[in-house]
Amino acid sequence: MLQHTVMEPHVRWSEVVSQLRPEDEDLLFGTSLSRRFSRLPLWLSHPANIGMFYGFLISLALIFPYILRYDSLNESFSNWLMFSALFMAACLVLGFASLILVSFSKRMPMTPPRVILYPMPFVGIALLGMDYSNILDIPSGLSLFVLLLPGPAYVHLSWAPRWRLLCMIDEGVNPFDGVKTYSEPVEDSADSLAGEYIELLQVVDAFESE
Repeated sequence: MLQHTVMEPHVRWSEVVSQLRPEDEDLLFGTSLSRRFSRLPLWLSHPANIGMFYGFLISLALIFPYILRYDSLNESFSNWLMFSALFMAACLVLGFASLILVSFSKRMPMTPPRVILYPMPFVGIALLGMDYSNILDIPSGLSLFVLLLPGPAYVHLSWAPRWRLLCMIDEGVNPFDGVKTYSEPVEDSADSLAGEYIELLQVVDAFESE
């Protein structure tokens, strides 16, 4: 009686990753941030969870602006909890939406515009802090947009398609099979250029012998 052997997940990963070209491996794991997320279990690094984690980090940074806005500490904490729950839920829903779109489009990971996205949370927190402390009258919608955009943009452009590829590798499938990420080399040897012209080949051989 034949015994069916099930390949362990780490064996599948090592076998598929060892077959990848360097450019495919760079596309799969990305830069330092994506590489850190790729070390997590797939259920934990789900795009919705990564988006919600971004919302949690932003919520922690907003504790001080909320203390500035309200006179009572209890009022500040209750309003901060409400905002944090809504902000994290919005990031979670956007992460799910990105994964659904990527599952249909089969799009490969893209590098997000770091120069634009990375400073935006700090700018948004500064704008919200100035608004809550009555230093400047800044529309709250603008501050919330600047705060919300970087996390979901990173998940949509980079992490959601990368997570889909990691799931394929976890199943033992090479996601880059049949996908060309390089150009074919141009054949420029004398034999390929000359074809069946024997006289041309004889002239080339004569020059090489001299």
